[in-house]
Amino acid sequence: MGKPTGFIEYQRLAEVSEPAASRLTHYREFIATLNDEQASLQGARCMDCGIPFCNTGCPVNNIIPDWNDLVFRGNWEQALAVLHSTNNFPDFTGRICPAPCEAACTLNINTDPVGIKSIEHAIVDKGWQKGWIVPQPPRMKTGKSVAIVGSGPAGMAAAQQLARVGHSVVVFEKNDRVGGLLRYGIPDFKLEKSHIDRRIEQMEAEGVVFRTSQDVGGDGEHALAAEQLLAEFDAVVLAGGAEAPRDLNVPGRELDGVHFAMEFLPQQNRVNAGDSVPGQILATGKRVVVIGGGDTGSDCVGTSNRHGAKSVTQFELMPQPPENENKSLTWPYWPLKLRTSSSHEEGCVRDFAVSTKAFIGKKGKLKGLRLVRVNWIDGRMNELPGSEVEIPADLVLLAMGFVSPVRQGLLEQLGVELDARGNVKATTDGAGCYATSATKVFAAGDMRRGQSLVVWAIREGRQCAREVDAFLMGSSELPR
Repeated sequence: MGKPTGFIEYQRLAEVSEPAASRLTHYREFIATLNDEQASLQGARCMDCGIPFCNTGCPVNNIIPDWNDLVFRGNWEQALAVLHSTNNFPDFTGRICPAPCEAACTLNINTDPVGIKSIEHAIVDKGWQKGWIVPQPPRMKTGKSVAIVGSGPAGMAAAQQLARVGHSVVVFEKNDRVGGLLRYGIPDFKLEKSHIDRRIEQMEAEGVVFRTSQDVGGDGEHALAAEQLLAEFDAVVLAGGAEAPRDLNVPGRELDGVHFAMEFLPQQNRVNAGDSVPGQILATGKRVVVIGGGDTGSDCVGTSNRHGAKSVTQFELMPQPPENENKSLTWPYWPLKLRTSSSHEEGCVRDFAVSTKAFIGKKGKLKGLRLVRVNWIDGRMNELPGSEVEIPADLVLLAMGFVSPVRQGLLEQLGVELDARGNVKATTDGAGCYATSATKVFAAGDMRRGQSLVVWAIREGRQCAREVDAFLMGSSELPR
């Protein structure tokens, strides 16, 4: 795989980022793709390790050593074909996936892993530049129809797979544009929406129909009853994501200035798309506090800095992780360690083991927070006596993750069984994979597994598509 001695001869090369001071002036992507020579040398680092743990570290089971070798040898078009054989949208994952494959890379035992994500990024970008990525319409139609609720990565992956084997696929999206959290949750500086748009064009040419502003199970002007889908389609796939945010119910939660992250982030994406957003939540000139230390919190940091916030502070309830993991204990699994994102590098104060006791306001407006230090003993949180403090704040963004899909509306109308965490109950192995308790209704992605990564969503969308195809046709040739 690659050059036998490449992992000894060549060092890992990171993609080049635009300087922070410059990129803060816009919302475009700021990471440059590796050029052909750089990607080839990075592919050469892929060693003949015998058991490529990267394959199983990757949720979509990308055949990573194969396309690393092909890039090393300059066979880019074949590398793209191998990449697409397991992943419908490497243009998404090559930008926003945290790369668990690299954590599982054999080189990561005692040195820097292969730059898998950067090579993937380079392959798919070249594919678009060369015109190798084209629609793949079905050879024949099956006469079967499938409704997919939700147009995020799980819904898009399921739709593309099902359309390519000849089913008539309609994707219903409650928002005015296709893409789910890719469209309105991920900032443009991490994923420009043109990448979604060209995939939509490809899928439409393959026969997928997208119906936006269609709130299935809702009660608004554009609501569509779930029963209507059951009556009109031969199968229904639930891919609506896990959109119920985790709240922080402490005194002062009702104050003006305390918002969920997913109130804040979509507004800026809409503005970037040319929409008018009256009353947009802006961080300009404000003392911003982000509560939650994950990717969504990081996105709030980056967006707040682009607004021109006076200061940005990010609090995390859990203790600060170690800067470097103990690889002999964690490899090949995803390690718990301190991760500093590009948004953090742009300007942010981070603090750990901090709990919010109350929001402080005056005349209904947020003015600050009351905080307390905590420690964790045997998995239980304990407040540290005498550590309570108050800090000023003009805007608080709650980015503490999501607890489950929204139950009201669609899920209630369908009457599907939920698991103990409130997700739609469906197995991923054995007979009836991805099938819910409701007849001809399937579930995939965050709506089934809970809040997760884009690669898990694509994996589940692909696997669910195979099960739906088998349900409709008696068997399926789609890969699992």
